[in-house]
Amino acid sequence: MANTTQAIESLAAEIGENVYMDIAKWHLYLRDAHLHTVVAKQLYSMLEDGNLDADRVGQVLQGIPVKLGGGKREVPLADLIPMQCQVQLMDVLEEFQRKM
Repeated sequence: MANTTQAIESLAAEIGENVYMDIAKWHLYLRDAHLHTVVAKQLYSMLEDGNLDADRVGQVLQGIPVKLGGGKREVPLADLIPMQCQVQLMDVLEEFQRKM
C-alpha cells in the first residue's frame, strides 16, 4: 500500500509540474489548482493494468469537474486543458508507465 501511495504521489508531482489549465490565457498548473493528485489517482490504475489509452484518459479528464466562480459553474477538466497539454499529459503517463 505504501508503494502505491508513493507511486501515486510521484505521478501527481509529474502531472502537477507539466500539465496546466488555460484560463483567459493564464496557465494554471494542476498542482496550483490542487487537481494533480485527483488526476493521478484516477489514472494510476490504467498505468498499473497497462491499459493506457488517450481516449480513456480523455474520458477521465471529462469526468473531473472544476468549479468556477465560487461554485456557480462546473466545467469538465478536459475542457480547460489545451490540446498540447493533453499531449504532454500522455507523454508523462507513458514515461511513468515505462519506469514502473
